[in-house]
Amino acid sequence: MISLRYIILLFCAIQFSYGQQFPLDFENNQFSFTGFSGSSFSFRSDPAGVSGNAGQFFNDGSSPSQGFFIDVSTAVDLSADQNVTLRFYAFDPNAHNILLKFENGNQGDVEVLQQIPAGANAWKDVTFDFSNATLSGAGTNVSATGQYDRVVIFIDFGNTTAGTYVIDDINNGAVATPFNPIDVVYTDLVWSDEFDTSGLNNPVDPRKWHHQTQLPAGGSWYNNEVQHYTNRTDNSFVENGFLNIVAKRESFFDQGQTKQFTSARLNSKYAFTYGRVDVRAKLPFGNGTWPAIWTLGKNINEDGGFWDATHGTTNWPLCGEIDIMEHGLGAVNHVSAALHTNCAGCSGNTRNFRSTTLPDVANNFHVYSMNWSPQQITFLIDDVPFYTYNPTVKDVNTYPFFEDQYLLLNVAMGGYAGTIDPSFSQSAMVIDYVRVYQNTLSTDQLSIDTTVKVFPNPAKEQFQINASQKIDKLELYNVFGQAIIEKNDDCETIDISKFDNGIYFLKVYVGSSIATEKVIIAH
Repeated sequence: MISLRYIILLFCAIQFSYGQQFPLDFENNQFSFTGFSGSSFSFRSDPAGVSGNAGQFFNDGSSPSQGFFIDVSTAVDLSADQNVTLRFYAFDPNAHNILLKFENGNQGDVEVLQQIPAGANAWKDVTFDFSNATLSGAGTNVSATGQYDRVVIFIDFGNTTAGTYVIDDINNGAVATPFNPIDVVYTDLVWSDEFDTSGLNNPVDPRKWHHQTQLPAGGSWYNNEVQHYTNRTDNSFVENGFLNIVAKRESFFDQGQTKQFTSARLNSKYAFTYGRVDVRAKLPFGNGTWPAIWTLGKNINEDGGFWDATHGTTNWPLCGEIDIMEHGLGAVNHVSAALHTNCAGCSGNTRNFRSTTLPDVANNFHVYSMNWSPQQITFLIDDVPFYTYNPTVKDVNTYPFFEDQYLLLNVAMGGYAGTIDPSFSQSAMVIDYVRVYQNTLSTDQLSIDTTVKVFPNPAKEQFQINASQKIDKLELYNVFGQAIIEKNDDCETIDISKFDNGIYFLKVYVGSSIATEKVIIAH
């Protein structure tokens, strides 16, 4: 007789909200574009002194294809309005052109080129008619009606002309309406570490955390990092209610390699699908430090990781990576969030990221959060959302976030974080708590004296259910807690051929007992 308590993740208490990213009006320093091929973006005041903020776009003239892009959290829908407008301001008296392009959509990339007449120091209204657009790369005319996640701007495309320009009020007729970017609100604390062990210099809780110390092949950590990770309390300890992950300058020999810095990298022994993570932390001092709060797919093939021996079947980045917080990749107090997925031609397997600047991250605690649902991932700091990832097309290359992820906490040294300050001796990421929330519905404590097996899982057409006793009823639920199938007879199979890919929950009733299995439909 086995006593079981099943936790059913039914994702109730859902709050839906709808809103469009457009217009991009740059007020409150929102909607930061990323320059490429020698371009850069910044915020500035209206050069005519009429409105508030605007976006400043600078070309250094080094490349004929330099430009700017932004990934919007809600797709631009050209089927709703095919006319896109913006305001353009040049400081020089020359004529210019603007190529406006939409990418990463459910249809092919499209673009429209507009000529801007000569004239300095005045706003000009520009309209782009996407009912007469060009299919990028093909050169054919199309009436564009797709939904797109990326906006790209080229100023003087095809020319190597340096210049500074101002753009404001990019829109396609959408009305700016407030909206809550959190689509699912998770309220039930399902796992945490409050680091409340009394005393000094305590080791981290081995029931909750694994020290990942094994060097990757080649003898060094990824991204040209220069540290050893250790399991010593010198580098990770709990004290006075806080976890300290300490990066230190010291000569340390391990695994046949001598390195001049040590630190710690912790893997959670808890993994989950969908939910919210809150981590309250202060970050280390010093150029060259690279603290991170992040997740990886439990199925990652990475020797030395906690889950590798039992689940490591998938290479990075197909396992998915969610960077909740990184610091050290920009100026001091510049923190960023990112998604790493399988994207061709992108640096570090990410083109989806956003950054923001905070006051004094080394001396002030901030709560770094990630809210993950089947449809989108939203990043928050101090409970204020600043980036939502919600790709129009969701597949293994854009949204591999439909399986368990686990948490990582670490401080790397050097690599992409740049040159380490010669005066650096040691500094710590100090963490007050780590909390994971989901929405749970618990059944009563049940005794079950039968074994229930569901196979195949994942499945394309049907699930088969085997039990040593007669199955009385089957119920299949989607992730929103809605019952979509109920069967009271022929309960050995269940047809799933007409349902969308995704995660579901199957309840199997045997007498007075209930078993619940997480199942995956993958056509």
